[in-house]
Amino acid sequence: MATSKFYDALETREPAAREAALMQALAGQVRHARACTDAFAELLAAAPDRVDSRAALAALPVTRKHELLARQQHARRAGGNPFGGFSAIGWGPARRVFQSPGTLYEPEGSRADYWRMARAMHAAGFQAGELLHNSFSYHLTPAGSMMETGAHALGCTVFPGGVGNTELQLQAIHELRPQGYVGTPSFLKIMLDKSEGQALSIRKAMVSGEAFPASLRDWLIERGVQGYQCYATADIGLIAYETSAREGLVIDEGVIVEIVRPGTGDPVPEGEVGELVVTTLNPDYPLIRFGTGDLSAILPGACPTGRTNQRIKGWMGRADQSAKVKGMFVHASQIAELLRRFPEAKRGRLVVEGEMASDRMTLKLEVAEAAEGLATRVTEALRDITKLRGDVQLMAPGSLPNDGRVIEDLRKFD
Repeated sequence: MATSKFYDALETREPAAREAALMQALAGQVRHARACTDAFAELLAAAPDRVDSRAALAALPVTRKHELLARQQHARRAGGNPFGGFSAIGWGPARRVFQSPGTLYEPEGSRADYWRMARAMHAAGFQAGELLHNSFSYHLTPAGSMMETGAHALGCTVFPGGVGNTELQLQAIHELRPQGYVGTPSFLKIMLDKSEGQALSIRKAMVSGEAFPASLRDWLIERGVQGYQCYATADIGLIAYETSAREGLVIDEGVIVEIVRPGTGDPVPEGEVGELVVTTLNPDYPLIRFGTGDLSAILPGACPTGRTNQRIKGWMGRADQSAKVKGMFVHASQIAELLRRFPEAKRGRLVVEGEMASDRMTLKLEVAEAAEGLATRVTEALRDITKLRGDVQLMAPGSLPNDGRVIEDLRKFD
């Protein structure tokens, strides 16, 4: 079936026309956020009446994930809005509500392709009439719904594999013969490894949720799978996506992206690495200058495919003390919660290591006297809190560096 090279005409707009349209939409979004959400009525109270330029946007405060979390927790304790006053919709118009690690809650509205994933899936080669195997989670977090609604917008059928049950998922792939896969790159590698030489029908993949190094991309190509990545968050939805040019990630048409100096709201010069800050044009959940905590940089020039929007280099690490392990964020607050459960542990550090879709995490704890079975109990608590498996290493007091770090990410991405 023939398909257009581009998802729609928005992708090839003249940059000046796109910028004018985005700034006009920004002005309306800021007015809407102030009028329809309690949080931004307060946060943007001092903003000018019309915010319609990059300079005016840069003068607004950045709202980071920990601030969003704090407002949500305060509101819930007071019996108020579980979204902390950031959502413009409530029960009914919000068709689903999701829980992300932290614990944060996000609404999903009723619009088709609510998370705007169809654009990224189209760039990855997915077409109407195809069957896609979706191995993202359908529970708690929104990743499964993100991909499914995007696939439906393209006219694709979806098998909701979810996470785990590798043998059953492989059986479904062998019997249903899907053309495409969406999920984490590590799980796709696991399934290809476990197929025991049996060829899989999957020839295209869109992966997200964790690093997708060139080594793994090439490993998939050697096995007949063209894999492309996208960058999305549970708060925003799609932010940027990879194209056949394999040069960075093209920014989605429904967001405004800034790169700021970590810890500030000040935009950095093009090409300089900084924190990625996103303003979404979603009227249901109108996040203005949302600090993702992720590091990236703007790539100069335009995409060779003909798409004219700006590009980012991709995910380049975290600006704060957290890490994404097997598609799940682990926060310093979670390590603090574990330490509260075990007062005999004086200090702790989570070390994340690994390469080519093989993440490993080890919790190092300083303990003066370890009671019998302590390591086992801590291991169980670590999995309970983070929803991830990890090892525990008990150490003598004073063994860890005195540098204030709680999470140390030693992975290297090419």
